[in-house]
Amino acid sequence: MATEFVNKIHPEYPQMIYDALDALQQKEGSNKSSISKYIESKYGNMTDAHSKLLTYHLDRMKQTGELIFLKNNYIKPGPDAPPKRGRGRPPKPKTTLPQGTEIAAPKPRGRPKKDPNAPPTPKKPKPTSVPSELAPVSKTGRPRGRPRKIRPQPPQNGLE
Repeated sequence: MATEFVNKIHPEYPQMIYDALDALQQKEGSNKSSISKYIESKYGNMTDAHSKLLTYHLDRMKQTGELIFLKNNYIKPGPDAPPKRGRGRPPKPKTTLPQGTEIAAPKPRGRPKKDPNAPPTPKKPKPTSVPSELAPVSKTGRPRGRPRKIRPQPPQNGLE
């Protein structure tokens, strides 16, 4: 409803934004507040939704590429400006290779496939468990790993 009211009295917001950028003529562009002040000074009192509408239209124009947002300033793209590289960007032009040039196969990714003609590898025998008394002792004389948990022995005959 507020946009209908604004559009009946004033031109469309994108046109007002373009007019503001043309009138302000700043080399590095104009920020949102200077655009807003110019529109308010030219078109008089705006509705309460003016700041929200301005933000919405500036965002939409920035997304579509009608405006460039650089260092917190909005700039109209020049005719010789390079295409915007972002979401929805046009692809870079591909250079054609001279005829007769062979393209090397790309390096394969991941783990190489097993050779189907290779003989199966023999399975390793599981090591037999050795009692802890016969287990090899390290250089320090202590066994490797965490020591076993020792359960406290319950007292016998109620003595202790």
